[in-house]
Amino acid sequence: MAFQKPTGTQDLLPGVVEKWQYVESKARELCARFNYREIRTPIFEQTHLFERGVGETTDIVEKEMYTFKDKGDRSITLRPEGTAGVVRSYVENKLYGEPDVTKLYYTGPMFRYERPQAGRQRQFHQFGVEAFGSVDPAIDAEVIALGYQFCRELGLQGVTVELNSVGNAESRAVYRETLLAFLNPMRDSLCKDCKSRMDRNPLRVLDCKVDQDKFANAPSILDSLSEEETNHFKKVQAYLDRMEIPYTLNHRLVRGLDYYTMTAFELKAEGIGAIDTIGGGGRYNGLVGDIGGPDQPGIGFGIGLERILLILDKQGVELDAVKPLDVYFVALGEAAEAEVTAQLFKLRQAGYSGERDYLGRKMKAQMKSADRLKARYTAILGEDELERGEITLKSMQDGEQRVVKLADLVSALQ
Repeated sequence: MAFQKPTGTQDLLPGVVEKWQYVESKARELCARFNYREIRTPIFEQTHLFERGVGETTDIVEKEMYTFKDKGDRSITLRPEGTAGVVRSYVENKLYGEPDVTKLYYTGPMFRYERPQAGRQRQFHQFGVEAFGSVDPAIDAEVIALGYQFCRELGLQGVTVELNSVGNAESRAVYRETLLAFLNPMRDSLCKDCKSRMDRNPLRVLDCKVDQDKFANAPSILDSLSEEETNHFKKVQAYLDRMEIPYTLNHRLVRGLDYYTMTAFELKAEGIGAIDTIGGGGRYNGLVGDIGGPDQPGIGFGIGLERILLILDKQGVELDAVKPLDVYFVALGEAAEAEVTAQLFKLRQAGYSGERDYLGRKMKAQMKSADRLKARYTAILGEDELERGEITLKSMQDGEQRVVKLADLVSALQ
């Protein structure tokens, strides 16, 4: 039987995985600058967490979750997004007791059952951040700035931010009636999902990909915001202006999850056709309470790493991901091979990367291997050099050779 990877998954092979490591290390380094600390949560949680947190009228919960019963007959779901699990951990571990704003980040796999296509897999990976404990619009702007800077420092071109405010429960109730008055005349022409959502959560209709062209003249939720929400949104924009982060207002942007309140945003970039969103997020001031914690505000985002790497490739951005090998050892003779084994280990202990031949090949073949591995130096050891306690060190860049004492090899590289 020939086994193949499951539909919607991919093998990350050497030569590619280094690009992933580069992107992930950039996320960690940037979060350190912004003072966000890493959190790692389980890849599966109780199903009800996502039904409660993400929202029962979302595509994720209705159509896309990987849900199963475990051996204890408990309903378990592979995480379809990162925020709900982080909020659960924040509540369960009482991180709300910290005196400062709790600022966290995560990277890892998520799972959604949907049709695989460019930049969209059934097992996909996200980098995300969450900040708890502050309603200050400055933290909204900081979260947006972190996501924007992540894209820019990776070299992505044409990065833009789309921005909206979806208000709170009270202002959304006002908007709901205004939106229904707009939608009801076209009900019969809408798709089945839209008709269902009109009765349960009309804002979800604006997130529909099938009927999106029908909503160009939809009323703006910005007209239904309270004075406090309007002022908050204006301050977010003012902070972004001060940081010179480009953004456009999109009053139809509601995101695909029910927990958002007030600020909502998406990060977009050119390069993958109709699907140009690489990440997004927003504020979720009621979610911590919904999941059983104290009433604590929060804001965050999630960015798809598959989409990041796809756009980088489409835009021709070369990541400096694969580091060259420091030294490739070429051993000529059995005694030299034994010495090379010891020298290679000492080199690695000193913090250098190194390799040697394990296939019994001739010197010419070993030198070709050094070229393929982009070695900075080759260290050539034959029987005569071994008797003198020396080794030949050759620069692969300019071909310069010098003879050094075996005992001094590490210091010679320094």
